[in-house]
Amino acid sequence: MKREALVAVAVVGGAECTSEEAALAEEVGRLLARRGVVLVCGGRGGVMEAACRGALSEGGMTVGLLPGTEHGAGNPFLTIALPTGLGEARNALVALAGRTVIAIGGGHGTLSEIGLALKSARRMVGLATWQAFQADGTPLDILRADTPQEAVDLALATRSPAT
Repeated sequence: MKREALVAVAVVGGAECTSEEAALAEEVGRLLARRGVVLVCGGRGGVMEAACRGALSEGGMTVGLLPGTEHGAGNPFLTIALPTGLGEARNALVALAGRTVIAIGGGHGTLSEIGLALKSARRMVGLATWQAFQADGTPLDILRADTPQEAVDLALATRSPAT
C-alpha cells in the first residue's frame, strides 16, 4: 500500500517579534493545520512559537529544527523537536524542509532563510517581512501577501499566480 506524503511548509521569522507579527504567525499556523500541512520552523520563540501554537491549536503537526543539541530547547508547541547542533547554519535546513517558505517579520536570520529558499527555487511568500531586489532594482521572486489567508493560499497554490 502506497502512503501519501505529507506536505510541509516552512514558516520563518524572528525569535523575537512584535505582537502584530505573533498574531499573523499564529493565524498562519492555524490555517496551515486546517489544510493538513506540516509546519516546519526553527523551533524557537517569537514567530516560530506563535505559528506552532496556532497549528497545534488546530491539531496540526509542528517540526522544529533547533540550532543547538538539546531537545528541550524548543518552544512548547513543537510536535517534533530535532536538535541539529548547527547553530545558524540550520537555516539552510529550514529553508529546504518545506515545499514553500512563508516569512513573517524577522531579522537577518530570516533574510538568510529567504535567500536560501530563493536560491533553492522554493516558492517564497512574504507577509510583513523583508523586500529584496537584484542589483538592477528588479524585485526578487517573493510573493507578497497582505493577510495570513493570502499567505497560505499562495504557499499552497499548485501553479504560479498570474503577475
